[in-house]
Amino acid sequence: MNPYIEEEGEIKGGPPGWKPKTALGKKVASGAIKNIDELMGYSSPIKEVEIIDTLLPDLDEEIIDVARVQRTTDSGRRMRFRIVAAVGNRNGYVGVGKAKGKEAGPTIRKAIEKAKLNIKRVKRGCGSWECGCGELHSVPFRVVGRCGSVRVVLFPAPKGAGLVSGDIARKILALAGIKDVWVHTEGYTRTSINFAFAVLNALENTNKMKIREKDIERLGIISGAVQDDR
Repeated sequence: MNPYIEEEGEIKGGPPGWKPKTALGKKVASGAIKNIDELMGYSSPIKEVEIIDTLLPDLDEEIIDVARVQRTTDSGRRMRFRIVAAVGNRNGYVGVGKAKGKEAGPTIRKAIEKAKLNIKRVKRGCGSWECGCGELHSVPFRVVGRCGSVRVVLFPAPKGAGLVSGDIARKILALAGIKDVWVHTEGYTRTSINFAFAVLNALENTNKMKIREKDIERLGIISGAVQDDR
């Protein structure tokens, strides 16, 4: 239930104290954009985290990686935190963000905010030839994602197979609402940042393949969230 939307579907104004500065923010606050699916129809980048807090108030958060990095300066070595975080509603929307800072707490919050601003819509379905149940438990087809030297391939898996992947990919896939998938990786996957963004890129690429109408129905494909009235 969205606390910022009234029964008629109008936005009350977003989080307390929010004064929208961008065109998208003003449309969300006024009720011109009523849900996240409508927002994804705009080409303008999301620059206010309150937009996502308003349209997706039920996001779950995961810390993907916490690392301490050092930089040598004239005054000596300076230690900083590097955080990778992910957010998702477990229903077709997921985002990944990274941040650096001197203190862990503020840096984590910054990484989560960046993940919200980097939210992506994911296409789900039952693409496994071993299954054919037509439910939204996997990816609808083989899809590839890249970031740096890392290449990630997601293969549709039958219902009950689970998320056959490493811990980083498993967290991001679960936040997107994917329950069954096989993951193949190439490159230097120990680089957590590149690995996380490669998984996100693969999920984003589910929207780039054109699918015939009969296959959409057969595979039970839906892009984004399943609405309550479905």
